[in-house]
Amino acid sequence: MKIALAQINPTVGDIIANTAKIRKFTYQAAREGAQLVIFPELALTGYPPKDLLLKPQFIDDSQTALTDLAQCCADCASLVGLPCRHRGPTGRDLHNAVALLNNQKIESVYYKLLLPTYDVFDESRYFEPARSQQIVNFHGKKLGLTICEDIWAQSQPQSQHLLHPHSRNLYETKPLADLAAAGADIVINVSASPFVLGKHDFRCELFSRQCRHYQMPLLYVNQIGGNDELIFDGNSCAFDSDGTLIAQAKDFTEDLLIIDLDNPSSSRCESPRRDIESIQHALVLGLRDYVRKCRFQSVVLGLSGGIDSAVTAALAAQALGPENVTGVAMPSRYSSDHSLADAEQLAKNLGIGYLTIPIEPAHAALETMLAPAFAECSPDITEENLQARVRGNLLMALSNKFNHLVLTTGNKSELAVGYCTLYGDMAGGLALISDVPKTMVYQLARQINQDSLLSHNRELIPASTITKPPSAELRLDQVDQDSLPPYDELDEILQRYVEQEQSAARITAAGFDAQTVQRVINLVDHNEYKRKQAAPGLKVTSRAFGFGRRLPIAQNYQPYKKP
Repeated sequence: MKIALAQINPTVGDIIANTAKIRKFTYQAAREGAQLVIFPELALTGYPPKDLLLKPQFIDDSQTALTDLAQCCADCASLVGLPCRHRGPTGRDLHNAVALLNNQKIESVYYKLLLPTYDVFDESRYFEPARSQQIVNFHGKKLGLTICEDIWAQSQPQSQHLLHPHSRNLYETKPLADLAAAGADIVINVSASPFVLGKHDFRCELFSRQCRHYQMPLLYVNQIGGNDELIFDGNSCAFDSDGTLIAQAKDFTEDLLIIDLDNPSSSRCESPRRDIESIQHALVLGLRDYVRKCRFQSVVLGLSGGIDSAVTAALAAQALGPENVTGVAMPSRYSSDHSLADAEQLAKNLGIGYLTIPIEPAHAALETMLAPAFAECSPDITEENLQARVRGNLLMALSNKFNHLVLTTGNKSELAVGYCTLYGDMAGGLALISDVPKTMVYQLARQINQDSLLSHNRELIPASTITKPPSAELRLDQVDQDSLPPYDELDEILQRYVEQEQSAARITAAGFDAQTVQRVINLVDHNEYKRKQAAPGLKVTSRAFGFGRRLPIAQNYQPYKKP
């Protein structure tokens, strides 16, 4: 028997387009001789649909589309994920379900057992869990159906910090053990598993271990694409009962992977990207989909001549094509000649649109307007931030006039400690690298240049942009390290505090200066109000700022000390 894994890129809420895509992949799977094609979790609606699930018409439309899809399942059956109504007298209104379409009808529907409620997941808000495990008899095989989290049970201690901050198992139920006891021949897992750096290697280790333990093969299909802050990497794969990888789909692109259960060695096995290369491709995919799915065609961003805007522009050109990217240099009285030269050279290298709009007239006018109110005050960061806010206004004006989406260029290190300006450099529609620490931004720059050297025999990002000390250039001779610890030290402290939730005492015990640690922690905590107003950013690390990290703004937690 041949089974196809249909790794598709749905758009959340676009049931019409998603249905057409599912139909297309079903016909393709049939042409390639598959008896069954498997689609990702909630493929019909896209994942995560969030509060669209609260709209009764949305659920009705999903069911109608499923009925229509059944008509195309004459030569090839399909497993399609969708939300279904819960018919029981108590509990939540919906199930996270997968339907078996066969012989041009809906043969059966199965429900998700384990509902994740951590990090970016909030499925208990919407769904009622299944009460038991689910076996499908198909072509003489007993297929054990699982939906995403069902296969991650009992994996939490090893996955601490990669998936969520818990260090204990979250569930008593063991779905795979129950399926093995029920005599399942094959485990099928339909997923919408978001990308995190290093996650696919962990998936493979987990899946291989479980297959060996339960002596059952596994077929895993994952969604790809960007949906708001989340990026889905695909990487659908299959393991035999000995835990050996027998098939691997492409990453970060749609794919149809055919697995011949009678001849597993004939299956295709792609090589997934790892480390900084996977971050690069994740951001490109996430940006492309965010722009497309929000119905924009082009983007605009400020080009300062610095590393952050250079990397953002290079990723945008790769994602959207250089003809759809406009970079804007907005020099002030403090802008250096080399920064302007680097910005212009970058634009030429990338082939993107380039504008120069000096901000001095607006900056000077604002200073004059505020002079009476500030008469008794010495100049400080207030005057510096005026420049950033003028630039934000200019970019938003270009956005309004030409329907560009504004990309902000701040990195995770800056956003963490508030080294950014509300309504200034934080103003925009997408914060592309807001989950990329500064040290990783440099890695991305080198990776982008390495790719360009291999393909075009030249570097895209000027060498001086990478080597010069980073600076906001909002005052004379300013560099970032005037205000912040060295970025390699800062990023390590932030990783421990934000992603691993370590205390100041524990971070200090790891060898960091106690005063520096406390200062960084105070900056992170104090700037929650800024991050609440930031543009959405793309998640690539285990803990991103955004809806997966929910801290109160008005709070003053301090470690308790006896009076």
